[in-house]
Amino acid sequence: MNSQNIEKPRVLKETKNKIRVEFERTPLLERLKAKFVSMHFVTNLIWYIFRLVLLIGISYIILFPFFTKIAGSFMPPEDFVNVTVRLIPTKFTLKTYIAIYREMQYSRAFLNTLLLSGSTAILQTFICCFIGYGLAKFRFKGGKLLLMLVILTLIVPHQTLQLSLFMNFRYFDLFGILKFFSGGAKVGVEWIDNILSKIKILPFPYGLTLTNTFWPMMLLSATGLAFKNGLYIFVMRQFFRGVPDELEESAYIDGSGVVRTFITIILPLSIPMMITVFLFAFSWQWTDSFYTGLFFTTTKTILMPKIVGIPKSLETNYAGQNLYYAAIRNTCGLMIIAPLVVLFLFCQKFLIQGIERSGITG
Repeated sequence: MNSQNIEKPRVLKETKNKIRVEFERTPLLERLKAKFVSMHFVTNLIWYIFRLVLLIGISYIILFPFFTKIAGSFMPPEDFVNVTVRLIPTKFTLKTYIAIYREMQYSRAFLNTLLLSGSTAILQTFICCFIGYGLAKFRFKGGKLLLMLVILTLIVPHQTLQLSLFMNFRYFDLFGILKFFSGGAKVGVEWIDNILSKIKILPFPYGLTLTNTFWPMMLLSATGLAFKNGLYIFVMRQFFRGVPDELEESAYIDGSGVVRTFITIILPLSIPMMITVFLFAFSWQWTDSFYTGLFFTTTKTILMPKIVGIPKSLETNYAGQNLYYAAIRNTCGLMIIAPLVVLFLFCQKFLIQGIERSGITG
């Protein structure tokens, strides 16, 4: 007889009710034995305890360094040579935070970094959307090669391009246009030379000086070549590949063009992913020290990474000087990442949704 024709026994609703009523009528002790004194319950309990201990251990390893840094930021200097002090200061003090805020120009660095990170993150978000949409939905010759080049940007170390990036923006000259006008100034056109000198263009054969300004990061972001843009493009491409083609085909039938379809249909669908890319771009630019240290060679523009130091009012000379100075630098780091923690708390929901829809989880 075919096994598929054998009907499996079914438990009727009346039978379930009867079993439940009979179980409730049994004595309490018997019910507790049936529920807790069983191999199934013991196995589940052991597995639950194992997972709980494992999670607590991992959390301790990850979070304990942050707890020590936070506790050290509230300690006075004498606590660092007191062997009885571990995580709880003998006297809570905000002296370190106040000194960093006043002497390291925290408010100025905050506003400059907010302007730079916000503008570059917005540019990177929209540019990576355009590029990712093109790579996901359009078929053209060299598309796979272009995608490989995008992924290659994630592999090449940034230190390899350090000198070339600095020279390109230190003597910026797009397609030799400035060199052409500078050559015109050399043949007697004095008004060209006056204009070039006012906009900080170096003498021939050099070019426009863009260092110590936001322009290098803005140009890199607008062209999709900024830090981690290859990752953002790949993430957006993975998301757009999951968008049904029928949505675009319906829009095309109704007379909508490619640009209009992208703006009115695709972008509203990709808001969680755009917020995710924006958060990543904003956070990495906020804590970036490579590009800011490369393009900002003077102290006129103060950004967040440059506030890490020892305020003059906290300079001291005693046995625990090194430990105290390390705690001050750790406090600077805490003040740098504090705005990012607040931003994450408000945008956590969108960040999780964007990661789930990116297609690269697991």
